Amino acid sequence: MKILFLNPPFLPKFSREQRSPAVTKSGTVYYPMWLSYAAGAALQAGHDVQLVDCPADERWPWDRLLQTVAAEPYELAVIAASTPSLANDASRAAALREAQPGLRTVLVGPHVSALPEETLTAYPALDGVLRGEYEATVVELADVLAAGGDPATVAGVTWRRDGELVAAPDRPLDDPDRWPFVAQTYERFLDVRNYFYAHSLYPIVTILSARGCPNYCIYCVYPQTFSGHNYRPRATRAVVDEFRFIKKTWPQVREVMFEDDTFSIDHERTREVCEALVVADLRLPWSANARCDLDLPTLQLMRRAGCRLLCVGVESGSGEMLASMKKRIDRAQIERFFADASRAGIMIHGCFMVGNPGETRATMEETLTFAKRLRPDTAQFFPVMAYPGTALYRWAEQHDFIRAECFADWLTPEGQHNCVIDRPDLPAAELVAFCDRARREFYLSPRYLARKFWQVLTHPGELKRTWRSGKRFLGPLLRGTR
Repeated sequence: MKILFLNPPFLPKFSREQRSPAVTKSGTVYYPMWLSYAAGAALQAGHDVQLVDCPADERWPWDRLLQTVAAEPYELAVIAASTPSLANDASRAAALREAQPGLRTVLVGPHVSALPEETLTAYPALDGVLRGEYEATVVELADVLAAGGDPATVAGVTWRRDGELVAAPDRPLDDPDRWPFVAQTYERFLDVRNYFYAHSLYPIVTILSARGCPNYCIYCVYPQTFSGHNYRPRATRAVVDEFRFIKKTWPQVREVMFEDDTFSIDHERTREVCEALVVADLRLPWSANARCDLDLPTLQLMRRAGCRLLCVGVESGSGEMLASMKKRIDRAQIERFFADASRAGIMIHGCFMVGNPGETRATMEETLTFAKRLRPDTAQFFPVMAYPGTALYRWAEQHDFIRAECFADWLTPEGQHNCVIDRPDLPAAELVAFCDRARREFYLSPRYLARKFWQVLTHPGELKRTWRSGKRFLGPLLRGTR
């Protein structure tokens, strides 16, 4: 079967697969990683595949894509969707069907996994939704369609059949070693130069070393809607082999990012992967998402294995707020982790969030004070972002705190994050203003500027990264805008 995997056009440099989809101030552009995994699975199964990333790749303007679909016998289009771009994504699916009559169109991603029936009801041109991780689902769906079978019987599918919506049972979570390296799919279809992470060295390649996260942070969208809470690590040998493939394929790549929800869930397994990377001696720097609970010996081993930076969700400086978010971590652990990471020589990107249940003006100030004391290499401050399918979204709905006419309101007109959680005691505008002030106070402090100046002097490799992200970020920072 001829299948199109599409990250559809929306706003320029729109990162649809990031945990809070938006156009970022720093220029970060995510890989269409999940689409790429699924495209690789379909290729492995013998299907004829094209993967197109319109927001990142200027080679694929919309007119060209429509002409290609009209001229070639595509039978199935698998289209990435997100909360703020949903109406756009469904309209692109409808346009593809007009260009190629008989084309079946399905949406994928966390939003439609959380709201499959609502999505199909709102957009009648869609044939179906693939819920959760969808490599096996799309392969089976393509096989069933090719054989003339009933797609509504495919596990993980919600399908429109004879005007009715039919939801097949959920698909069991898959073994991540079942599928080809995502880097192999990138090589075939994408250009690594189109992707940039503000906190990482450029060019970068993102992969997974594991799927699922056993933690239940109330705001975190992927474990709650898409990849689940069952931690499923890949074989250590496979992770190292993918590193080898990346290094051989792209000598210019300067960093690999583990886009796992939490790379460091299993400390023993973390050490096993690091020991294998040390033995392989590939000398390819990497970064990862992690929790603030790693000990100093593990951090030191990670550094020897090539770890350059860890992205950590600190979120709050208030113990009460950390408990409210179900972080299962406390301030003392966080402070010890930051001190140990500094001793190990690993940089930290700290994430901070305000507006969760129980937040007050006092706890917000605690967070800013805490962030300054922790002194991460870079930091982000965001008002709370609640997405369908999360405990945070249900809380906001129950208390009538969501102020939005449609899902497009999750973005500003410029495509940046918009806070739609509006509490009587803590309005959205106040959360936004606090985050603007927090960024200015953090990044424009003389201590931070001096530390950053010293860093680029002593680590010349950081200059390019700092310059590329800073030239976009500095203007809004100085203006005090989001």
